[in-house]
Amino acid sequence: MIVLGIDPGTAALGYGIVESTDGALRAVDHGCLTTTPDRALADRLLTIHELVDELITRHRPQLLAVERLFFSRNAQTAFAVGQARGVVLLAAAQHGVPIREATPNAVKMAVTGYGAADKEQVGRMVALILGMAAPPQPDDAADALAIATWAANSERDDTEPVAALLDRASAAPMVRGSTPYERAVRDALAAEGGIRAGSARAPATRRR
Repeated sequence: MIVLGIDPGTAALGYGIVESTDGALRAVDHGCLTTTPDRALADRLLTIHELVDELITRHRPQLLAVERLFFSRNAQTAFAVGQARGVVLLAAAQHGVPIREATPNAVKMAVTGYGAADKEQVGRMVALILGMAAPPQPDDAADALAIATWAANSERDDTEPVAALLDRASAAPMVRGSTPYERAVRDALAAEGGIRAGSARAPATRRR
């Protein structure tokens, strides 16, 4: 199964594609689209739609995962995220791709075991779970890979959606560490303390 994850925003939109095979996950592609504020909003939203349309056409995902809109103290930021989300949902609907949504806290808990994890922790854990040589850059791309990882792990074989890892017991009790993904999370959490920050890397961004 291939999952396209999106971290929505009008200024920067992160994307990440993961593939799940027998419970094991690997990163396929990731990056970030940035648009400049001197462009008209309609043009920026069109660019976002074109990118998501291109990613769906190229990778043929079975699911599209996107962060759920949540209330923010910064109304302008929340409004911009909502506009970008609308464009992403439109592109998914046009291609008939099912959508999965999760709050940022649910994604962080599923990937790091801690709902208030910072971006550096998310990036390191995503790299460990997906077997990447280094944390994905920029942070928007890491967040997109994180939500794609959450969605891929949250799907049963019959594609019935279930809750995030730490919330799943009420819907489908299970034995911890019983799947390749959960073993990867367990091993990554154990290794987290020994990770040292690497040298700075150039962000993988697209500018339009």
